[in-house]
Amino acid sequence: MSETVQNVAPHLPEVGFVRLAEVLRLIPVSKTAWFKGVSEGRFPRPVKLGRRASGYRVQDVRDLIERLSNGEGV
Repeated sequence: MSETVQNVAPHLPEVGFVRLAEVLRLIPVSKTAWFKGVSEGRFPRPVKLGRRASGYRVQDVRDLIERLSNGEGV
């Protein structure tokens, strides 16, 4: 019998922060394209969570997904 494949769809929590890897699962661009978009103001800026950790506000990511869904270009 074959192994069961689990559906591992990306999921955003209701509130909080997510790391870049999770964002890139939802918005399929390369890291280079992502950072270029951040520097150009098209993508949200990260928030420092600690000395060596940054994340993105969930609401900012949701807003970006909504803009992209409405055809407001990347």
